Amino acid sequence: MEKEKRPPDTLKALFEASFVRFRERPAFTSMGVTLDYGELERLSAAFGAFLRRGLGLEPGERVAVMLPNLLQYPVALAGALRAGLTVVNVNPLYTPSELQFQLADSGAAAIVVLENFACKATAALALRHLLARPGAVAAADVRYVINCGEEAVGDRYQRGGGNLAKAVAEWAGCARATGSDVKAFCCGPMHALMLAGALVRSGLYDDVVVLAGGSLAKLGMKFQGHLKHGMPIVEDVLAGFAAHVGRDEGRSPVLRLDAIGRHEVASGSSPLAVVKALYSEPLARAGLTLLDVDRFSLELHNPEATEPAGSGNVPLTNYRTLASLAVVEKLIDREGIDAFVRARGMPGFSPTQGHIASAIPYLGHALRGLTGGTLARTMFTGKGSLFLGRMTQLSDGISLVLERNPGRAATA
Repeated sequence: MEKEKRPPDTLKALFEASFVRFRERPAFTSMGVTLDYGELERLSAAFGAFLRRGLGLEPGERVAVMLPNLLQYPVALAGALRAGLTVVNVNPLYTPSELQFQLADSGAAAIVVLENFACKATAALALRHLLARPGAVAAADVRYVINCGEEAVGDRYQRGGGNLAKAVAEWAGCARATGSDVKAFCCGPMHALMLAGALVRSGLYDDVVVLAGGSLAKLGMKFQGHLKHGMPIVEDVLAGFAAHVGRDEGRSPVLRLDAIGRHEVASGSSPLAVVKALYSEPLARAGLTLLDVDRFSLELHNPEATEPAGSGNVPLTNYRTLASLAVVEKLIDREGIDAFVRARGMPGFSPTQGHIASAIPYLGHALRGLTGGTLARTMFTGKGSLFLGRMTQLSDGISLVLERNPGRAATA
């Protein structure tokens, strides 16, 4: 007599049995796309392997899944369960306080979110980290927030309408803040810092925060070059940042609004024209030269990510172009180019692309050097490829000068 088969007694076992029994049949349909059981098995296995091997999660650990009714949900659910993890379902419509409570209460070690949730979450985490630092501005004192990330937020009628800045401020508890989004591709952070400085200098606001979350599209952006050369995908970071711009308290570095470099419509597109607009001209207005800047921060992409993809060593190329400008202006001779790059540049170290890699990664180091170190003056430059938007063939660029506070210098 044939032994009667017992039905699956766990969700994992139910999934595994369904994959075998219904492999060719449709499992889920959403927005005109159908996922069959065979595809669900393959995708969920890959996702489960990522959770275990990529993130290092151990069986029994909790994974929050914050997704609407999309095909990604069953893939995430089945993948986590097949990996031996515990799934914590999170309502995408939760308020910030509800989300914060559930994540803390469940002890989730990771969260699966939709793209717009990802850029909001990474920006909010950066802001909350900023507010938690000793001596930081109080959340209630933040009155304006500028988001400068590259992600667009909106619906099908207003694809980039925003306002992510205010949504992040809400989640971080900045109840008295308002804000807006600034979009300028990789140049966004420099535009935002310039505007924040102007808002504070004008007296309109005392405390402004500039922030940005990570861009999901930047993950593995150069992956084809990495795989071609048999190396791992090194652009594996979804980063965010937050910076507080406030009134001069006599210690923090000073943002020189009289030395803003800008690539104007009529500036020209040749490398020499661009560096003159972003470096020589603003420094000259302040009575300075390139040799008065201790450190230049520009596009800081890690060459380990860009060289295999054929993009070269982006920071080194730009630093050498800047040194060549110093030669043209007779500040150094041609033999001094390498020494200029070593003394005033730095290796690229940002493991991601876009606005996060554009000068911003050095900001924290510069603040330490200008307050407690030996730096007297630094210069930050962001450049944006506006032609990617198919609206113009122009590039964009903004540069900023940060200096040691005169009050700090007097007491040093």
